[in-house]
Amino acid sequence: MLRIHFTADDASRVRFAPRPAPLQELHAALTTAVVPRREPLFGPWRGRVLRALPAAAEPLADLVPAGRPPRFLDVLGDTLDTGFERIRATSPDVVRAELERVYGAGPAPRWIHGLHAGDETAWRTVRRAQRAAYETVLAPVWPVVQDLHREEFARHALALAEHGLAAALRDLAPGSRFRAGVWEWPGAEARDVRLAGRGLVLLPTFHHPAGPLLQDLPGHPVVLTYPAGPGFPPVPDGPSAPDEALPGVLGRTRAQLLHLLTAPHTTTELARALRVSNATASAHAAALRRAGLVTTSRAGKSVRHERTALGTLLVAGGRKPGAGDQKPAAGDRTSGARDRMPATGDRTPGARAARGAAEGDPPVAPTP
Repeated sequence: MLRIHFTADDASRVRFAPRPAPLQELHAALTTAVVPRREPLFGPWRGRVLRALPAAAEPLADLVPAGRPPRFLDVLGDTLDTGFERIRATSPDVVRAELERVYGAGPAPRWIHGLHAGDETAWRTVRRAQRAAYETVLAPVWPVVQDLHREEFARHALALAEHGLAAALRDLAPGSRFRAGVWEWPGAEARDVRLAGRGLVLLPTFHHPAGPLLQDLPGHPVVLTYPAGPGFPPVPDGPSAPDEALPGVLGRTRAQLLHLLTAPHTTTELARALRVSNATASAHAAALRRAGLVTTSRAGKSVRHERTALGTLLVAGGRKPGAGDQKPAAGDRTSGARDRMPATGDRTPGARAARGAAEGDPPVAPTP
C-alpha cells in the first residue's frame, strides 16, 4: 500500500497541475506500452505503439533497464523543450548516481557511458529519442489529452470546493482512504512518502491505467501522476474517429460484437452474426465482460449478453449516447443492427545488456 503522509502545512500546498506535461505523459505511455499487463482496452494499442516506434526512439529503452527509469527523467513542463531543459539542468552528480542506480554493476551501452560523463552528444541522443517517441505516440492525440486534462482539472476543483481536500483526494483514487493525515492507496506499490512541508502536485495521466507514478526528489514538491480519463487510450479527434478507433482499441471482432449489443444477444446469435464459432463468440464476450463492457446472464438454456453503460459510452466514442446509441426497448430487438522496444530477441534492454557484456561493454559504475 502506498501511504502519503501530510503535515498541516502540506494540506495548503496541494495543487493540481494546470496543464498536461508532455514528457511525463510520454513516459507514462511508454511504461504502459512496454510492461505487459492484463488490460484488454490497452492491448491492441500497446502492439501498435511498439510497432510504430522509430529507431530513433530506441535509446529510451536503454534508459530503463529492467523497468527502472532514472528519476531525473520525471519533470514537469508545458512543452517538450521546457521539459528537456529541466532534465538537462539536472545536477551531474544526480545524473551519475541515477544511472549507477538503474544499471548497478551490469554492462551499459556505450552512449550511456557518455551520458554518465556528461557528453553533449549523449544528451542530444536523449532529446532526439524523446521527440521521436512523442511524435509517434502522443502528437496525434495531444489535443485530446489537453481536453481531458481540462475536464479532470474542473472535476477536481469542483470536488475540492464542495467536499474538501480529503474527499477530493479520495475521488481521484476510488478505494483510497485519507485518515489521520495519511492518504492510503491500497493495491499500489508499498511505500511511505513523507511530504514534510514540500506539498503535493497532482497530475492526471490518460495512458497509464495501472496505478500511480510518483516523483519524490529531495527539496521539491512530490508529484503524483494518477490514472484518469475514460479508461481506454485517447484517440485522435475527427468526425469518424470513434468508428475507426474502436476496432483498433478492442480488435475488429470485439468491436463488432459490442456494436451488435444494442440489444441483448445469446452466444449463438452473436456467433451467427459474427460468422464465428460459439466458442469464439463466448471467448470474445468473456474478454469484454472482464473489461466491464458486457454483462452475461443465463436465460433458461441460453446465455445472454448485454452491453453495460461503459460499453455504450465506448461505442458512442466518449460522447453522451444519442438516440442511435441507446438499447432498443423490449420487443424492438434486432439481430443485425515487431516490437521495437522490449519484446523478443536483442531488442529488449536485458538482451541488449547481455549482448553488451559479450561484446565487452563495461558497467556504468565500477564493480565493488
